[in-house]
Amino acid sequence: MTTSNLVQGVAAGVPFVALPPATEAPAPLVVTWHLMEPPASEAAMAEAVPMHGLAAWRVYFGLPMSGARLPEGGYEEFYRRAGEDYVLQVMEPVTGQAAAEFPAAVAELRQRFTIADGPIGVAGGSAGSTVALEVLARAEVPIAAAAVVSPVVQLAPAVGRNERFYGTAYPWTDRSRAVADHYDYVNRADELKAELLLVVGEADDVAFREPSAALAGVLGERSKLVTVPGMGHSLTEADEHAAAVDAEFTAWFSDRLRG
Repeated sequence: MTTSNLVQGVAAGVPFVALPPATEAPAPLVVTWHLMEPPASEAAMAEAVPMHGLAAWRVYFGLPMSGARLPEGGYEEFYRRAGEDYVLQVMEPVTGQAAAEFPAAVAELRQRFTIADGPIGVAGGSAGSTVALEVLARAEVPIAAAAVVSPVVQLAPAVGRNERFYGTAYPWTDRSRAVADHYDYVNRADELKAELLLVVGEADDVAFREPSAALAGVLGERSKLVTVPGMGHSLTEADEHAAAVDAEFTAWFSDRLRG
């Protein structure tokens, strides 16, 4: 990590990296969750989407079952679970745990850092976007604005993308369909009260582009949909597409968060 003022730590059991604002005065907070594809860690997400131009604490949480919290057996065990049942053994436990641990982690961040009172921002990419949308829907912490990139707005189409990509057939059951129905934010749009930025790649799969457009259509003026020319699903810190996403996130939160 090249940022000299990076702060690393653990808050209520959640590993994080944080980028402080330039000022020592209390500043707003934006919490971001990474992708499971690059950038696939809290540090990599901070590199790719640092939002340096934002006068806020930018804190990047590590997802469950990633990084320091990989299951026993490491990546081999993670991929075994994903191959056996991606919905029930990966997406449901990862998203559920990350959303459940969010309020306590934010409360601890407020004790440790000079974070301004008031609603915060949340952001995420791909699997991390599902967490951002879920905590927004749960509304256990006041949230002023949210931003997602390459988002999983509807879980079922994302599973279909994996089937096409890996040449496999997912074994749907009543339980996994119920989970997919829960993580369908087009149908749950009325639960998303904060303004939402959706950034999609022009070259990304239809499983991500079309649900994002559908959600933006339902939310109307409470949302903004941005399509980045030539961008696929993943990002890297040296990528021009990551710079475009960073600029969109920075402008979005700058207009909606105040210290």
